Amino acid sequence: MRAASGSLFGLAYGDFMGRPTEFQDYGSIVATYGPAGPQELTGDPALVTDDTQMALAVGEALLDARTFIPQSMEPVLRRRFVEWLKSPDNTRSPGMTCLHACVDLADGLPWLAATQIRSKGCGANMRVTPVGLIPGLSDDQRAGTAQLQAALTHGHPTALAASELTAYAVFFLRSGVASVDVLAALRERCAEQRTNYREDWLGELWRQPGVSRPQTFIAHGWDECADALDRVAQALATGRHEGDPCRATGAGWVAEEALATALYSYLISPDEPVAVLGRAAATSGDSDSIACLAGAFAGASLGLDAWPTGWQHQIEYAERLSRIGRAWD
Repeated sequence: MRAASGSLFGLAYGDFMGRPTEFQDYGSIVATYGPAGPQELTGDPALVTDDTQMALAVGEALLDARTFIPQSMEPVLRRRFVEWLKSPDNTRSPGMTCLHACVDLADGLPWLAATQIRSKGCGANMRVTPVGLIPGLSDDQRAGTAQLQAALTHGHPTALAASELTAYAVFFLRSGVASVDVLAALRERCAEQRTNYREDWLGELWRQPGVSRPQTFIAHGWDECADALDRVAQALATGRHEGDPCRATGAGWVAEEALATALYSYLISPDEPVAVLGRAAATSGDSDSIACLAGAFAGASLGLDAWPTGWQHQIEYAERLSRIGRAWD
Protein backbone atom coordinates (compact mmCIF):
# COMPACT_ATOMS: atom_id res chain seq x y z
CA MET A 1 0.00 0.00 0.00
CA ARG A 2 2.94 2.36 0.64
CA ALA A 3 0.91 3.84 3.46
CA ALA A 4 3.67 6.09 4.79
CA SER A 5 4.15 7.68 1.38
CA GLY A 6 0.39 7.89 0.91
CA SER A 7 0.00 9.74 4.19
CA LEU A 8 2.89 12.16 3.64
CA PHE A 9 1.84 13.01 0.10
CA GLY A 10 -1.78 13.27 1.25
CA LEU A 11 -0.67 15.80 3.85
CA ALA A 12 1.08 17.88 1.18
CA TYR A 13 -1.87 17.63 -1.23
CA GLY A 14 -4.26 18.81 1.47
CA ASP A 15 -1.89 21.62 2.37
CA PHE A 16 -1.89 22.77 -1.25
CA MET A 17 -5.69 22.59 -1.51
CA GLY A 18 -6.19 24.58 1.68
CA ARG A 19 -3.58 27.22 0.95
CA PRO A 20 -5.77 29.51 -1.20
CA THR A 21 -8.92 29.03 0.89
CA GLU A 22 -7.44 29.91 4.28
CA PHE A 23 -8.82 33.23 5.56
CA GLN A 24 -11.78 33.01 3.12
CA ASP A 25 -15.36 32.68 4.27
CA TYR A 26 -17.28 29.59 3.21
CA GLY A 27 -19.49 31.43 0.73
CA SER A 28 -16.50 32.84 -1.14
CA ILE A 29 -14.88 29.40 -1.32
CA VAL A 30 -18.04 27.82 -2.74
CA ALA A 31 -18.43 30.66 -5.24
CA THR A 32 -14.93 29.92 -6.56
CA TYR A 33 -14.71 26.13 -6.33
CA GLY A 34 -18.25 24.85 -5.83
CA PRO A 35 -19.49 23.03 -2.71
CA ALA A 36 -16.98 20.18 -3.22
CA GLY A 37 -14.07 22.59 -2.78
CA PRO A 38 -10.76 22.55 -4.69
CA GLN A 39 -9.80 19.15 -6.09
CA GLU A 40 -6.99 19.77 -8.58
CA LEU A 41 -3.29 20.54 -8.25
CA THR A 42 -2.11 23.58 -10.19
CA GLY A 43 1.33 25.05 -10.71
CA ASP A 44 4.66 23.38 -11.34
CA PRO A 45 5.46 22.78 -8.63
CA ALA A 46 2.20 22.97 -6.72
CA LEU A 47 3.25 25.06 -3.72
CA VAL A 48 2.56 24.14 -0.11
CA THR A 49 2.78 26.07 3.17
CA ASP A 50 4.71 25.93 6.42
CA ASP A 51 2.54 22.96 7.44
CA THR A 52 4.31 20.65 4.99
CA GLN A 53 7.66 22.32 5.63
CA MET A 54 7.44 21.64 9.35
CA ALA A 55 6.13 18.10 8.85
CA LEU A 56 9.23 17.49 6.75
CA ALA A 57 11.34 18.92 9.57
CA VAL A 58 9.83 16.42 12.01
CA GLY A 59 10.17 13.53 9.54
CA GLU A 60 13.80 14.31 8.80
CA ALA A 61 14.52 14.66 12.51
CA LEU A 62 13.14 11.14 12.98
CA LEU A 63 15.42 9.89 10.21
CA ASP A 64 18.34 11.62 11.93
CA ALA A 65 17.62 10.08 15.34
CA ARG A 66 19.75 7.18 16.52
CA THR A 67 17.79 6.45 19.66
CA PHE A 68 14.27 7.48 20.59
CA ILE A 69 14.78 8.91 24.04
CA PRO A 70 14.21 12.54 25.09
CA GLN A 71 17.92 13.33 25.39
CA SER A 72 18.57 12.36 21.77
CA MET A 73 15.31 13.54 20.23
CA GLU A 74 15.41 17.10 21.52
CA PRO A 75 18.66 18.09 19.72
CA VAL A 76 17.61 16.69 16.34
CA LEU A 77 14.17 18.30 16.53
CA ARG A 78 15.74 21.59 17.58
CA ARG A 79 18.23 21.47 14.69
CA ARG A 80 15.55 20.77 12.08
CA PHE A 81 13.23 23.46 13.46
CA VAL A 82 16.03 26.02 13.38
CA GLU A 83 16.88 25.01 9.81
CA TRP A 84 13.25 25.63 8.91
CA LEU A 85 13.35 29.01 10.66
CA LYS A 86 16.40 30.11 8.69
CA SER A 87 15.37 28.64 5.35
CA PRO A 88 14.89 31.11 2.47
CA ASP A 89 11.68 29.21 1.70
CA ASN A 90 10.21 30.17 5.08
CA THR A 91 7.92 32.72 3.44
CA ARG A 92 4.58 30.89 3.68
CA SER A 93 2.90 32.88 6.47
CA PRO A 94 4.31 30.81 9.33
CA GLY A 95 2.61 30.99 12.70
CA MET A 96 3.94 33.47 15.22
CA THR A 97 4.11 30.87 17.98
CA CYS A 98 6.46 28.71 15.92
CA LEU A 99 8.54 31.70 14.88
CA HIS A 100 8.96 33.08 18.41
CA ALA A 101 9.83 29.69 19.90
CA CYS A 102 12.22 28.76 17.10
CA VAL A 103 14.06 32.09 17.42
CA ASP A 104 14.69 31.25 21.07
CA LEU A 105 15.71 27.71 20.16
CA ALA A 106 18.16 29.14 17.62
CA ASP A 107 19.59 31.38 20.34
CA GLY A 108 20.34 28.30 22.43
CA LEU A 109 17.70 28.71 25.12
CA PRO A 110 16.53 25.52 26.85
CA TRP A 111 13.32 24.42 25.20
CA LEU A 112 11.45 24.86 28.48
CA ALA A 113 12.32 28.57 28.22
CA ALA A 114 11.65 28.79 24.47
CA THR A 115 8.22 27.17 24.39
CA GLN A 116 5.11 29.32 24.27
CA ILE A 117 3.34 27.92 27.29
CA ARG A 118 -0.05 29.52 26.65
CA SER A 119 -0.33 28.43 23.03
CA LYS A 120 -2.38 25.45 21.93
CA GLY A 121 -2.30 26.49 18.27
CA CYS A 122 -2.55 23.87 15.56
CA GLY A 123 1.12 24.39 14.68
CA ALA A 124 1.73 21.75 17.33
CA ASN A 125 -0.07 18.96 15.50
CA MET A 126 -0.14 20.04 11.85
CA ARG A 127 3.44 18.66 11.64
CA VAL A 128 3.20 15.50 13.78
CA THR A 129 2.08 13.01 11.08
CA PRO A 130 5.58 11.46 10.66
CA VAL A 131 5.53 10.36 14.31
CA GLY A 132 2.50 8.24 13.54
CA LEU A 133 4.13 6.68 10.49
CA ILE A 134 7.58 5.65 11.68
CA PRO A 135 7.60 1.92 12.45
CA GLY A 136 9.12 0.14 15.41
CA LEU A 137 8.48 2.60 18.24
CA SER A 138 7.14 1.60 21.62
CA ASP A 139 4.00 3.30 22.88
CA ASP A 140 6.08 5.50 25.19
CA GLN A 141 8.45 6.48 22.38
CA ARG A 142 5.65 7.37 19.96
CA ALA A 143 3.59 9.28 22.50
CA GLY A 144 6.63 10.96 24.05
CA THR A 145 8.03 12.04 20.69
CA ALA A 146 4.65 13.38 19.59
CA GLN A 147 4.36 15.47 22.73
CA LEU A 148 7.98 16.62 22.76
CA GLN A 149 7.93 17.88 19.17
CA ALA A 150 4.84 19.89 20.12
CA ALA A 151 6.30 21.11 23.40
CA LEU A 152 9.35 22.69 21.76
CA THR A 153 7.05 25.44 20.49
CA HIS A 154 3.58 24.96 22.05
CA GLY A 155 3.63 24.28 25.79
CA HIS A 156 -0.12 24.17 26.46
CA PRO A 157 -1.37 20.74 27.63
CA THR A 158 -4.04 20.63 24.92
CA ALA A 159 -1.36 21.07 22.25
CA LEU A 160 0.47 18.07 23.74
CA ALA A 161 -2.59 15.83 23.94
CA ALA A 162 -3.87 16.81 20.49
CA SER A 163 -0.47 16.11 18.95
CA GLU A 164 -0.36 12.66 20.50
CA LEU A 165 -3.90 11.93 19.29
CA THR A 166 -3.13 13.17 15.78
CA ALA A 167 -0.08 10.91 15.61
CA TYR A 168 -2.14 7.99 16.87
CA ALA A 169 -4.93 8.63 14.38
CA VAL A 170 -2.32 8.24 11.63
CA PHE A 171 -0.76 5.24 13.38
CA PHE A 172 -4.10 3.47 13.85
CA LEU A 173 -5.16 4.00 10.25
CA ARG A 174 -1.77 2.99 8.89
CA SER A 175 -1.94 -0.16 11.07
CA GLY A 176 -5.26 -1.27 9.61
CA VAL A 177 -7.78 0.08 12.11
CA ALA A 178 -10.99 0.61 10.17
CA SER A 179 -12.10 4.19 9.64
CA VAL A 180 -15.38 3.46 11.46
CA ASP A 181 -13.42 2.45 14.56
CA VAL A 182 -10.75 5.13 14.71
CA LEU A 183 -12.81 7.74 16.55
CA ALA A 184 -13.65 5.29 19.35
CA ALA A 185 -9.99 4.24 19.56
CA LEU A 186 -8.93 7.87 20.00
CA ARG A 187 -11.63 8.54 22.56
CA GLU A 188 -10.47 5.49 24.51
CA ARG A 189 -6.91 6.80 24.44
CA CYS A 190 -8.11 10.07 25.95
CA ALA A 191 -9.55 8.15 28.89
CA GLU A 192 -6.49 5.91 29.32
CA GLN A 193 -3.92 8.71 29.16
CA ARG A 194 -5.84 11.42 31.02
CA THR A 195 -3.49 11.68 34.02
CA ASN A 196 -0.35 10.27 32.41
CA TYR A 197 2.19 13.08 32.52
CA ARG A 198 5.33 11.94 30.66
CA GLU A 199 7.91 13.50 32.95
CA ASP A 200 10.87 11.87 31.18
CA TRP A 201 9.91 13.72 28.01
CA LEU A 202 8.41 16.92 29.39
CA GLY A 203 10.46 17.61 32.51
CA GLU A 204 8.93 20.37 34.63
CA LEU A 205 6.79 21.90 31.91
CA TRP A 206 3.79 21.35 34.16
CA ARG A 207 5.00 23.88 36.76
CA GLN A 208 2.74 26.77 35.89
CA PRO A 209 0.86 29.28 38.07
CA GLY A 210 -2.21 27.70 39.60
CA VAL A 211 -1.17 24.12 38.78
CA SER A 212 -0.53 21.92 41.80
CA ARG A 213 0.28 18.57 40.17
CA PRO A 214 1.50 17.33 36.78
CA GLN A 215 -1.58 15.12 36.50
CA THR A 216 -3.82 18.18 36.78
CA PHE A 217 -1.84 19.96 34.07
CA ILE A 218 -2.07 17.19 31.48
CA ALA A 219 -5.66 16.18 32.31
CA HIS A 220 -6.85 19.59 31.14
CA GLY A 221 -5.44 18.89 27.68
CA TRP A 222 -6.94 15.44 27.41
CA ASP A 223 -10.35 16.71 28.58
CA GLU A 224 -10.42 19.42 25.89
CA CYS A 225 -9.48 16.86 23.26
CA ALA A 226 -12.12 14.41 24.48
CA ASP A 227 -14.77 17.14 24.16
CA ALA A 228 -13.58 17.88 20.61
CA LEU A 229 -13.79 14.19 19.64
CA ASP A 230 -17.29 14.01 21.10
CA ARG A 231 -18.30 16.87 18.80
CA VAL A 232 -17.04 14.84 15.85
CA ALA A 233 -19.19 11.89 16.89
CA GLN A 234 -22.22 14.13 17.31
CA ALA A 235 -21.68 15.73 13.90
CA LEU A 236 -21.33 12.37 12.17
CA ALA A 237 -24.44 11.03 13.90
CA THR A 238 -26.66 13.72 12.36
CA GLY A 239 -26.27 12.19 8.91
CA ARG A 240 -26.30 15.70 7.41
CA HIS A 241 -22.86 16.88 6.33
CA GLU A 242 -23.46 19.68 3.85
CA GLY A 243 -21.97 23.11 4.41
CA ASP A 244 -18.90 24.29 6.28
CA PRO A 245 -17.39 21.53 8.50
CA CYS A 246 -16.07 24.22 10.86
CA ARG A 247 -19.61 24.95 12.00
CA ALA A 248 -19.81 21.46 13.50
CA THR A 249 -16.35 20.90 14.95
CA GLY A 250 -14.50 24.20 15.12
CA ALA A 251 -12.37 26.50 12.98
CA GLY A 252 -9.11 24.63 13.52
CA TRP A 253 -6.90 27.47 14.69
CA VAL A 254 -6.28 25.56 17.92
CA ALA A 255 -4.91 22.04 18.09
CA GLU A 256 -7.93 20.07 19.28
CA GLU A 257 -10.19 21.73 16.68
CA ALA A 258 -7.74 21.10 13.84
CA LEU A 259 -7.75 17.42 14.78
CA ALA A 260 -11.53 17.31 15.16
CA THR A 261 -12.42 19.09 11.93
CA ALA A 262 -9.85 17.10 9.95
CA LEU A 263 -11.27 13.85 11.34
CA TYR A 264 -14.82 14.95 10.60
CA SER A 265 -13.91 15.93 7.03
CA TYR A 266 -12.21 12.56 6.54
CA LEU A 267 -14.80 10.32 8.20
CA ILE A 268 -17.70 11.61 6.12
CA SER A 269 -16.32 9.73 3.07
CA PRO A 270 -13.13 7.90 4.06
CA ASP A 271 -12.92 5.92 0.80
CA GLU A 272 -12.99 9.05 -1.39
CA PRO A 273 -9.63 10.73 -0.70
CA VAL A 274 -9.86 13.56 -3.22
CA ALA A 275 -13.33 14.42 -1.95
CA VAL A 276 -11.88 14.48 1.57
CA LEU A 277 -9.31 17.06 0.50
CA GLY A 278 -11.89 19.27 -1.17
CA ARG A 279 -14.23 19.15 1.79
CA ALA A 280 -11.45 19.90 4.28
CA ALA A 281 -10.18 22.78 2.16
CA ALA A 282 -13.67 24.24 1.78
CA THR A 283 -13.65 25.43 5.38
CA SER A 284 -13.86 28.90 6.85
CA GLY A 285 -11.09 28.29 9.39
CA ASP A 286 -7.47 27.17 9.20
CA SER A 287 -8.09 25.40 5.91
CA ASP A 288 -4.54 24.32 5.06
CA SER A 289 -3.97 22.71 8.46
CA ILE A 290 -7.38 21.02 8.44
CA ALA A 291 -6.88 19.71 4.91
CA CYS A 292 -3.30 18.56 5.45
CA LEU A 293 -4.36 16.42 8.42
CA ALA A 294 -7.41 15.07 6.59
CA GLY A 295 -5.15 14.13 3.67
CA ALA A 296 -2.70 12.45 6.03
CA PHE A 297 -5.51 10.35 7.50
CA ALA A 298 -6.84 9.32 4.09
CA GLY A 299 -3.38 8.45 2.78
CA ALA A 300 -2.47 6.45 5.89
CA SER A 301 -5.58 4.31 5.40
CA LEU A 302 -5.62 3.95 1.61
CA GLY A 303 -1.96 4.22 0.56
CA LEU A 304 -0.14 6.11 -2.13
CA ASP A 305 -2.02 4.61 -5.07
CA ALA A 306 -5.27 6.17 -3.86
CA TRP A 307 -4.07 9.57 -5.08
CA PRO A 308 -4.00 10.68 -8.73
CA THR A 309 -0.70 9.47 -10.20
CA GLY A 310 0.49 12.73 -11.70
CA TRP A 311 0.22 14.62 -8.43
CA GLN A 312 3.24 12.86 -6.96
CA HIS A 313 5.54 14.53 -9.48
CA GLN A 314 3.86 17.93 -9.31
CA ILE A 315 3.78 18.69 -5.59
CA GLU A 316 6.51 20.81 -4.04
CA TYR A 317 9.16 18.92 -2.00
CA ALA A 318 8.29 15.66 -3.78
CA GLU A 319 11.78 14.21 -3.35
CA ARG A 320 11.93 14.94 0.37
CA LEU A 321 8.47 13.45 0.86
CA SER A 322 9.50 10.38 -1.15
CA ARG A 323 12.69 9.90 0.86
CA ILE A 324 10.83 9.75 4.16
CA GLY A 325 8.03 7.65 2.75
CA ARG A 326 10.40 5.09 1.22
CA ALA A 327 12.15 4.68 4.56
CA TRP A 328 8.92 3.68 6.32
CA ASP A 329 6.71 2.02 3.67
